[in-house]
Amino acid sequence: MNVIEISVRGLVEFLLRCGDLDNRTGGGSEDAMLAGSRMHRKLQDAAKGDYHPEIPLEGVWEYPGEDLSVHVQGRADGIYRGTNPGEDESLWTIDEIKTTYRQLRSISSPDPVHLAQAKCYAYFYASQNQLEKICVRMTYCNLETEGIRRFYETNTQEELASWYRELMEQYHPWASFEAQWRQKRDESVRILEFPFPYRVGQRELAANVYRTIVHGRKLFLEAPTGTGKTVTTLFPAIKAIGEKKADRIFYLTAKTVTGAAAETAISQMRDKGLHLKSVLLTAKEKVCVLEKPDCNPESCLRAKGHFDRINAAIYALLTKEESFSREKIAKYAEEYQVCPFEMALDMSLFADAVIGDYNYLFDPHAYLRRFFADGSGRREQYLFLIDEAHNLVDRGREMYSADLFRDEVVTMRRAVRKLWPKLYTKLGRISRQMLEIGRETEGCTVLENVDRLAGLVLDADSELSSILGEERIADQSGKAGSDPDRKQKRELRTGLLEFYFKIDHFASIYASMDERYISYAETPERGRNAGSGGIRSSKKPARSQTDVRVRLFCVDPGKHLAECMEKGRASILFSATMLPITYYKNLLGGTGEDYEIYARSVFNPEKRGLYLVRDLTSRYQYRTAEMFDRLADCIAEVTSQRNGNYMIFFPSYSFLNEVADRFALRYGQTCTVLRQRSGMQEEEREKFLGRFDEIYDDQTLLGFCVMGGIFSEGIDLKNDSLIGVMIVGTGIPQVCAERELLKQYFDEKGQNGYDYAYRFPGMNKVQQAAGRVIRTSEDVGIVVLIDDRFLTPACRRLFPAEWSNAQVTDSREVGRLAEKFWNEWL
Repeated sequence: MNVIEISVRGLVEFLLRCGDLDNRTGGGSEDAMLAGSRMHRKLQDAAKGDYHPEIPLEGVWEYPGEDLSVHVQGRADGIYRGTNPGEDESLWTIDEIKTTYRQLRSISSPDPVHLAQAKCYAYFYASQNQLEKICVRMTYCNLETEGIRRFYETNTQEELASWYRELMEQYHPWASFEAQWRQKRDESVRILEFPFPYRVGQRELAANVYRTIVHGRKLFLEAPTGTGKTVTTLFPAIKAIGEKKADRIFYLTAKTVTGAAAETAISQMRDKGLHLKSVLLTAKEKVCVLEKPDCNPESCLRAKGHFDRINAAIYALLTKEESFSREKIAKYAEEYQVCPFEMALDMSLFADAVIGDYNYLFDPHAYLRRFFADGSGRREQYLFLIDEAHNLVDRGREMYSADLFRDEVVTMRRAVRKLWPKLYTKLGRISRQMLEIGRETEGCTVLENVDRLAGLVLDADSELSSILGEERIADQSGKAGSDPDRKQKRELRTGLLEFYFKIDHFASIYASMDERYISYAETPERGRNAGSGGIRSSKKPARSQTDVRVRLFCVDPGKHLAECMEKGRASILFSATMLPITYYKNLLGGTGEDYEIYARSVFNPEKRGLYLVRDLTSRYQYRTAEMFDRLADCIAEVTSQRNGNYMIFFPSYSFLNEVADRFALRYGQTCTVLRQRSGMQEEEREKFLGRFDEIYDDQTLLGFCVMGGIFSEGIDLKNDSLIGVMIVGTGIPQVCAERELLKQYFDEKGQNGYDYAYRFPGMNKVQQAAGRVIRTSEDVGIVVLIDDRFLTPACRRLFPAEWSNAQVTDSREVGRLAEKFWNEWL
């Protein structure tokens, strides 16, 4: 028997959704869901008499004449027996509780999807207990006032059976296709072989990934370029799906280009006979048909009636394609006039492999609730493959940190003064509290607690959510036309929604804070000067002398990341640069039971010349005109030994420009020089990289780039597209107050704080930049590390094993060594 499992909520939401796509409310936030859960428990605890909360119920539907059944499962909020309004007899009743920020008077009847959810539970309970009649009670509770509005509906078991039969007939084509697809997929996986001849160590690596999946652990894997880490992690994960050890792969990345590599690997396995459905999730801004996303029926024609058309679009793509690529989703979204971003999210429900950004698992606001919200799935169904995992430390810190700027509060307060006086008052309280914090802050000050501020923010957050909900109802009901302030409110809507997301994030992060957090305040006096103790905002600079920035800084994101990974059976975290693995294991949520592997490079180390230049440095105190000139001379000396394409990496844009200016003046006539600029757009980046595809034996191209930037990792320049890399400095982050807080925190935890805050992140940037050269077994190239600190034991111990042949030299001799290297290999 082919068994399809689905939740009650998933079933009714998918089949019964209709109408417009509309983002004009902030509903669905993590904080609102937590508040809703608390209110659920409060109402359940307050219920009198024979009230039974959180009752699991399920129904099994078998399609006549088919080897197919659907198991529908869920949990009723409450079940009780009593006499309800309008009834003369005592009946068993299903209580379905829904919380909202909407005014209860605006709810004239139950939402059809909510009611259908309750009716499913009623049918299951009535069938299992042979009840002739059963009642449904829809309980709506306002989260601010705790007011309650209830609706009742009584049905016979026969009526519910007829209704449920129609529901399951609607689901039949979906269930039937899914069952047939799984058989086809699993058979193809059973006979699938690795798509390439195994490289040295690759079979063992794939076996270790498979073993991790079977044991349900995490694996921290450093897999240098050439180990084929993408296909080597995907292949055993796909095998596990075919053996029913898991049901879905989530391939999570920091950059779009890495996701494209996963798509390519799956495509290569399809060429070998694999049948696997995959979807690539792309940021809304990149796929939206509007210049700026505004998902509501007034701004976007596709949003109007989106849910009336979306299931037809999904079924068409689902039954015709295996790869739900960005291009194919765009094509079908155009044909059916639906939102391509929302369609991609829906296609993930039918994909065996979901490829997307880290956000879709880890971000507390952007994660895929359809998979990872409490009660939405089973842990053993999911496998997480986390590529370029070294990026997840800083990404995790940013996702679980929050900022609040007083200037933004003041600006929004002025805008809402006449429109929403209650919100105006609440924002005024936040502004005054932040001003008080600012008076006690000089530059950067650690705060003992932010309880009062957080309480005020939570109060404003609730008010904003209520306003946004009411505005949406007004738009949908047509009552907005009678509001004299309607035009002004609509003009403010986008800014209001963006502000809501910011303060809601602040409130949510505050609720999750523990000893892994540091709260601090920053004022403008030193905030613009990170080197003198203040902190530069990662978002924006301080803008007025009365501005105050309060930051809830997640120093160690490991706990949060681990909680997210617990939503899957196993996690494989891998990168070409993950040294020392213990550092990443600590900060990425690893435990002593999890595994760690260092995979040796399969490339011939003799094909890479590696040189450490000891007489030059990037130390701040030595950044003089003389040092810049010597660096320019060293670059010229190395790159003049062979024409070709090189990248030169620097610790900052200012450093880059100092050396590039001198190099262009002295040697510009001998080669072409490109410079990375801050804030380059996608088209500019592609044009920059495109120049490296142009290879001329009689010309030299130098790309001056920044370590840790867009060209230092995630790009694949093979063969002679890049023959050399020179790296100036050890990559350590600029000294600033936030880095000093990291250092102090880990010192107090018994770790080497300097390593955690500066050295480890810096050396990772160096290794990533060095990894741009030598991308295939045929490649030959050079890597030059310029800084005397590379010779220290603290740095040398972080060198990967394949760097053991590094030669120590100086700026006068490195050119001669490069010449000797090329003479040996050309």
